[in-house]
Amino acid sequence: MTTHRLVATSAMGLESIVADEVKKLGYQTQTENGKIYFEGDELAIARANMWLRVADRVKIIAGDFRATTFDQLFEQTKAIPWEKYLPVDAAFPVQGKSVKSKLFSVPDCQAIVKKAIVERLKLAHKRIGFLDESGATFKIEVSILKDVVKLSIDTSGVGLHKRGYRLEQGEAPLKETLAAALVYISKWNPNRPFVDPFCGSGTIPIEAAMIGQNLAPGYNRSFISEDWPWMSEKIWEDVRLEAEELANYDQPLDITGSDIDGKMIDLAKNNAIEAGFADLINFKQRQLRDFTTSSKDGVMIGNPPYGERIGEKETIEDMIQDMGRIMDSYPSWSVYMLSSMADFETLYGRKATKKRKLFNGFIETNYYQYWGIKLPRE
Repeated sequence: MTTHRLVATSAMGLESIVADEVKKLGYQTQTENGKIYFEGDELAIARANMWLRVADRVKIIAGDFRATTFDQLFEQTKAIPWEKYLPVDAAFPVQGKSVKSKLFSVPDCQAIVKKAIVERLKLAHKRIGFLDESGATFKIEVSILKDVVKLSIDTSGVGLHKRGYRLEQGEAPLKETLAAALVYISKWNPNRPFVDPFCGSGTIPIEAAMIGQNLAPGYNRSFISEDWPWMSEKIWEDVRLEAEELANYDQPLDITGSDIDGKMIDLAKNNAIEAGFADLINFKQRQLRDFTTSSKDGVMIGNPPYGERIGEKETIEDMIQDMGRIMDSYPSWSVYMLSSMADFETLYGRKATKKRKLFNGFIETNYYQYWGIKLPRE
C-alpha cells in the first residue's frame, strides 16, 4: 500500500461536514475553501468514495508547484513520477481551470500538461512514438490559482452525488450531497419522526433513510478507480463487505415525504424503490396546509420552491406563512428549511434559532433552523 495525498472536494459552506465525515473514517484533515485534504492508501481511496455523503469527488494530488511560464509548467509537470499512477496504456484526458494567474489560457495549459505527462511516461516505460491510451482512464485536472499549479487525478469518475437510485427527477432537483448535508445539520436520528413537505422526487427523505440505516451512499454504484490496475479487486470487495456489515437494515424508520404534485410522488416512489426503501418511506400527495401529526419531537426538513417564475412568489409567501402558523401547534418539532427568500423569517412569523448560508447550485440560500422545545425524558 502507498500513502497518497488526497483531497475530497465539496460545495462551499459544506467543508466542515465533509471534514467530519473524513475524520470519522479515521483520517486527519486540513481544510481550505471547498477542499478537505487528508492522507491515505488505496483502501482510504475506496472507503472515502464509498462513504462520503456530502463530498463531490475524491482526488489524488499528484503534485503542486508555482509556475508563471509554460516552460516551468512543462518541466515541473514532467518531474512528477506519473508512472506510479498511470500504466503505459493509460487513457488520460486533461481538464483545466485557471484563476488570477499569468498562465490564463486553459487550452494551452491542458496541452502542455498532457505533453509533459506523455514525455514522462515514454521515458519511464522506455517507449518511442505514440502511447495508444487503450487502457483504464485516469482523469487529470490542472488547476492554477494565483500562479500555484495543482495537478490531481480523479478517483471517483461520475460525481459522488450520483448514488444510482435517482431514475427520474423534477425540474429543479436538489443534489443528493446537499440533501444529505441538510439532514446532517438537523442532527436528526432514526428514532425521531421525519417529514419533508416539499419532497419532489424524494431526494431528502431517501438520503435521510440512508443515514438512518447507515447505508453507504456509494454501495450501488461504481467508481473510475475500480478499473485501475493498482487498485486491487480485493480492496473494493473488502470495502463493499464492510458497508454490508455496517448497514442496519432492521432499523425502523418513520419518514414521510409529501408534495402537492401527484406526478412527483410517483417519481419519488420509483426512486425509493430503486434505493431499496419501497416500504420504509411513506410518500403521499398533500398540501402543506393539510399537515397534521400526533407525533412529538419530529423533524421537518424541506426545500420549498424559490419563486423564480412570474406569479409564483405570492403563492410561496402564503405557503411559508401557513407553515409558520401550522408548526406553532407542534412546539416539540424542529423545522429546517432551505430558501433563497430574504424575508423568509418575516413570512414564517419568527426569527430562526440559527441560519446557515448554503449554495444550491449557483443559487445563494439560507438554511433556516427552528429548534423545537426539548421534551422531558420519559
